[in-house]
Amino acid sequence: MIDTHCHLTFPPLRARIDEIRRTNRAAGVRGMITIATTCEGCRENLELARRYEDVWCSAGVHPLYADEPIDWALVREAGRDPRCVAWGELGLDMFHKTPALDRQRAVLEEQLAQLESWSRDGLDKPVVLHCRDAFEELIPMLESSSLPNESFVFHCFTGGPDEARSVLDFGAMISFTGVATYRNAEEVAEAARVVPEERIMVETDAPYLSPEPVRGSHPNLPENVVHTARFIAGLRKADFGAFEAVLDANAERFFRIVLPG
Repeated sequence: MIDTHCHLTFPPLRARIDEIRRTNRAAGVRGMITIATTCEGCRENLELARRYEDVWCSAGVHPLYADEPIDWALVREAGRDPRCVAWGELGLDMFHKTPALDRQRAVLEEQLAQLESWSRDGLDKPVVLHCRDAFEELIPMLESSSLPNESFVFHCFTGGPDEARSVLDFGAMISFTGVATYRNAEEVAEAARVVPEERIMVETDAPYLSPEPVRGSHPNLPENVVHTARFIAGLRKADFGAFEAVLDANAERFFRIVLPG
C-alpha cells in the first residue's frame, strides 16, 4: 500500500523517518507522499523525497497559511523535481476563522493561475485539495480553472454522500482518512460506500487523525493507512486483498508513480 497523504516534516514525525520506514515495511506500506503546506515546506519535503526511494512529495500552499509570505518561484522550483508528484495541498477552509475567507480565495485564485501557467510549460501534475466545510465555495472556483477536473483529489474527505456525489460529478478523486472509521462520522463512512472503485484512495494525514483501532494514539503514523483501507473494504463488502490492489493502482495512476517492490 501507499500512504498518499502525510506530513513527514511535521515535528512529531521528522525525527522518526527511518523508524517509520521500518514499521511501514512490516505493515505492508511500501510508499508515502509527504505533503507541503508552506513555501519552505516544499523544500523540506523535497529533501526527504530525494533521500528515500519510498518517499515522494508535493509542492503548494495550504489555505491556513494564506497570510504568510508566498514565494511562487520556490514552489515551482520544488515542482520541477521528478520526486515531486503533485501540487498542493491547496484549497479553502471555512472551519477555521483565520485566515479570512477573502484572503484564502485570493491565494487560491493566484495559486490556480500559477498551476495553469506551469502546466502550459510542461509541469502538469495532479492537485491535492484541502476542502473543509467549503464544497459549495471551492468547486465553482475549480470549475473556472483550465486545469482538468480529473487532475484533482479531495483529500481527507469529511463530507457525506451528497458532497461525495458533487465531487464525483465534478470529476475528481476522493481520498479518505481515519475519520471514516470513527463512530461519530457515519456520513463519511456512507460516502466511502458510494465512491466508485476507480475514484477512491486512502491516506493517514499523519501525524493527525489516527484511525480505529488506534484512535487516540499520537502521532498517527503512515503504517496506520492499512486500518483505514481494511475498514473501508469492510464497508464496501470487498475482499481486502482485491481492494488493496485497487487502491494501489489508483494511487500509481493518479500520482504517476511506481511503488518499490
